[in-house]
Amino acid sequence: MGNICRSPTAQGVFTKLVIEEGLSHQIEIDSAGTHAYHLGEPPDRRARETARRRGIDLSRQRARRALAEDFELFDYVLAMDRDNLSALAALCPPGYEERLRLFMDYAPHLEIREVPDPYYGGANGFEAVFDMVDEAARGLLEAIRREHFGPG
Repeated sequence: MGNICRSPTAQGVFTKLVIEEGLSHQIEIDSAGTHAYHLGEPPDRRARETARRRGIDLSRQRARRALAEDFELFDYVLAMDRDNLSALAALCPPGYEERLRLFMDYAPHLEIREVPDPYYGGANGFEAVFDMVDEAARGLLEAIRREHFGPG
């Protein structure tokens, strides 16, 4: 929603995976919110601290709002929950609908379809979000390898 909790965490986790796999020159990663609550602000302190404990630095990220152009720029536009999926669907230009999915679709083994918003909860919520996002990020990278880089 505001691009300060879940999405920046997912961006940080996925960026780290992509770098570790040597694909940073082939995969562009960004995150955005569906609302303008926190434009230009860094990720929530609790998200930054949780990520830092896991070896990920979110400090350079700044909140931005999703744009219709994002559907043209990115092959995947992923929402954390159904509310944000609906907001992004309303923004999606015709012909780009197949790019829009729930992020947790890439971790079907967890049987969780939405990443809960940890903003109003305690630190444990950020830890749980990190774990969910980490699983989905690994599944997303696997899907990208299959769909765009082929076997090998």
